[in-house]
Parts: sequence; C-alpha cells; structure tokens
Amino acid sequence: MPPKTPTPPTPGPDPDHAEAITRHLGSRVRQLRTERDWSLEQLGSASGVSRSMLSQIEREQANPTLAVAMRIARAFGMGLGELLQMPAATSRVTVIRADDRTYHYRSDKDCRIRTLSPLNLEKDVEFYEVQLQPGGALRSAPHFAGTREFLTVQKGRVRVESGGDAEGLGPGDSAHYRADVAHALVNAGKGEAVIFLVDIYR
Repeated sequence: MPPKTPTPPTPGPDPDHAEAITRHLGSRVRQLRTERDWSLEQLGSASGVSRSMLSQIEREQANPTLAVAMRIARAFGMGLGELLQMPAATSRVTVIRADDRTYHYRSDKDCRIRTLSPLNLEKDVEFYEVQLQPGGALRSAPHFAGTREFLTVQKGRVRVESGGDAEGLGPGDSAHYRADVAHALVNAGKGEAVIFLVDIYR
C-alpha cells in the first residue's frame, strides 16, 4: 500500500473577510431598522435578540453567531442571504408579507391602503391593495399629467369617479381612467370592498 498523502491543513477564516461582513451586517441592520421606523427594543422583541447585542452589532462591536443573524433576518421577514445581500445566497423572489406594517400606506376606520410595490425602487408603476369599509371613500387630488389608474374589484361594490365621469363596478370588474384629474373610489355597497389598484406615471 502506498503511503497516505498528508491531508493539508484546513485554512481558517479570512479575518479581513470576517471583519468586512461584521461591518456590513451592522450597517445593514441599522438601515433596515430605520426604514421600518423600529427602535432597538422593537427589533429585540421581534427577533429575540437582546437590545445590547443589537446595539453592539449596529456599532460593529460584535460578530454575531449564525443563529443570532438568522433570528434578525427572520424578524425582517427575509432570509440570511438577503439580510447580508449576498447575491449567490439571495432568492430572486422578493416577498412582501401580509402582516408587514412597513407597507401599510394608510390605515383608518374607513380605508386601508397597503402598497404591494417594493419601497426601495424608483418606479413609474405603483401597486396597491385598497380596503374600503361601508361608506368609505378614497378621494385623490390630480396626480402628475398623464397618470392613469387601473383597478380590479375583488370584493364588494365600488363607484369609480374620474373628473366628471363615474361608473359602478362589482367583483371581478376592472376599469382604467385618468388620474391627472380629481378622482375617487367609493364603497357603493353594504359590506367591505377590496380593490387592487395600479398607478402608472408618465
């Protein structure tokens, strides 16, 4: 039997690379927390990571374990690769969770608007879910010249007003109209109305 070839030693982690990840994670956590208008206490409650540890991570004074990083990622509703913004590990599917209040554009007793578009993209198309309670209405001033709105009614009865025109819609009906004039969506039924709305800017 020929002699065994000695196994080369396993290289240890590159300290410069580890330090770069620590710096990046700190700024990334701080950025995401600021975008959501969360305090350290709120992030700690959502993630199960102590406020002091989160503070040290944001100040680049701590190198968190994988388990801690995973808990922080889950609190933000994303995977670890997305938190670290590592292209090889990040899913190309961007998800907006139904319970993420960051995307609640407006919420009151008559109307709730939830944006379904990514907040971090400059865009000329915006996508919304609108919930109107009985008697509720979403009235809007004219948008930029050339803006149009497209909508589909998922539930309820809705009256669409655009300038001096108006049309009634029911479940499954769609409409598009000028939004560079005063316009409105009015709940014309006795129950809740749910609408999917797209704004296209020119």
